[in-house]
Amino acid sequence: MKNDSPFHRIAPPAQAQTRREFLWRSGGGLGGIALASLLGGEGLLAAAARAAESNGGLHLPHHRPRAKRVIQMFMGGAASHLDLFDYKPDLMKRDGQKSDFGEHVEAFQDGLGPWMKPVWPFKPYGQSGKMLGETVSELGKVVDEMAFIHNLVGKTGVHSQATYLQATGFQLPGFPGMGSWVSYGLGSMNENLPTFVVLPDHRGFASNGPKNWDSAFLPGQHAGTMIYPGQENPITDLFPGKAGGFVSAQSETAAHQVIAKLNRGHAATREGDARLDARIRSYELAARMQLAAPEAMDISNEPDYLLDLYGIKKNPPTWPKEINAGEEMDYFGRKCIVARRLIERGVRFVQIWSGNDNGFPRRNWDSHEDILRDHGPLSMGFARGATALIQDLKQRGLLEDTIILWTTEFGRMPSSQGGKGRDHNPYVFTNWLCGGGIKGGVTSGESDEWGYKPQDRNTPTTVYDIHATMLHLLGIDHEKLTFRHNGIDRRLTDVHGQVLKGILA
Repeated sequence: MKNDSPFHRIAPPAQAQTRREFLWRSGGGLGGIALASLLGGEGLLAAAARAAESNGGLHLPHHRPRAKRVIQMFMGGAASHLDLFDYKPDLMKRDGQKSDFGEHVEAFQDGLGPWMKPVWPFKPYGQSGKMLGETVSELGKVVDEMAFIHNLVGKTGVHSQATYLQATGFQLPGFPGMGSWVSYGLGSMNENLPTFVVLPDHRGFASNGPKNWDSAFLPGQHAGTMIYPGQENPITDLFPGKAGGFVSAQSETAAHQVIAKLNRGHAATREGDARLDARIRSYELAARMQLAAPEAMDISNEPDYLLDLYGIKKNPPTWPKEINAGEEMDYFGRKCIVARRLIERGVRFVQIWSGNDNGFPRRNWDSHEDILRDHGPLSMGFARGATALIQDLKQRGLLEDTIILWTTEFGRMPSSQGGKGRDHNPYVFTNWLCGGGIKGGVTSGESDEWGYKPQDRNTPTTVYDIHATMLHLLGIDHEKLTFRHNGIDRRLTDVHGQVLKGILA
């Protein structure tokens, strides 16, 4: 692949022109720039076609897309479908009775106590009458925009492997995140911000950390860029010298000039090596982000009513040590409103995380000890932010071509653990989607009477189906989005996946 980054391009020597040539090149050049921009945006340039060939024959989109971008919400630690979305009257009737699954059950820990009813009451919402738990009742305002999938199955009850599976389509490290695949397949819609942005939990990473959004064997520019809304330095190392170090704006400029000279010499002898090109592009993007990112992250000019809608405090207090709803709403709301601002500016894939890796007291969804204590604040926080985001996108006309995907690594058991908690349940759990060509107010696939396994065990939904559906709405045939690595044509959906046609509008 030819290196064409401005960091190592060498301009040809100037040649004398006649006045006629000058006028033609000036006028024609401006028109050519405009035409090139239009054709490039549609992927119609010959150069784009050659680039597609170098990426294994990609010619995207494969069909007319319904969506342009994705916002994914990932609940790290395993959110309980039974207490939030998947209402089971039989658990209400048999609460406290000895659990009998009618088969051998392999629990992750000692989680086969008596049956346990939902911690919060459920009520119907919207014209669809969807039953929602009390702590996510905010979603009732937008529930008719949403499609629920209650028969999703995983492969393992181990957090790290299950998180990898949902985030990358594989249980092992070394595979690109789903946002990386979308970036690789469709490219950028802007020049000044990353294509794939990740908003981690402010307390730390979920299982696997940055490996969940790494580009792995795809070119490096497709990795997720981490941003922390609300923090003093939301993008690490973006502004040299900000922390009082020895780097200044002047020294940074001088360093760039030296680097550019070295890059030109190095790249001239290695035209087929894409690694340097990817690194150069990341530095170029960082330089442009220094101007664009602060404006995208600045929510100070958002109206008060909108900040309140998201649950954001203009002057947040010192939060208590105990996990609490106000803090969760503020932090998750900030991530949601920044996600909206990012996609408005052309970011194609935004990933929002709730919950960090294990620690005590709990700051994630892994509620072995106490569902009420942990799930309450976390679910109220995400529900407030997600509801506001859906409403905000809809009134701006952005929801119709933006997919919102809510997921977690697995569910939790209908039996109790220690009286107040629930053990891991990889055998069935819930996802929901809305916007971007999704049919609202529907449910695709049910769990059994306990919420233990799919009602129809022969036709469960898998993460491959979720990924295939997402790609389909973006105009991509999931079987054709491939990258050859170690002699294998790898893809996000591995060798699986069916588009969920029942949830398509």
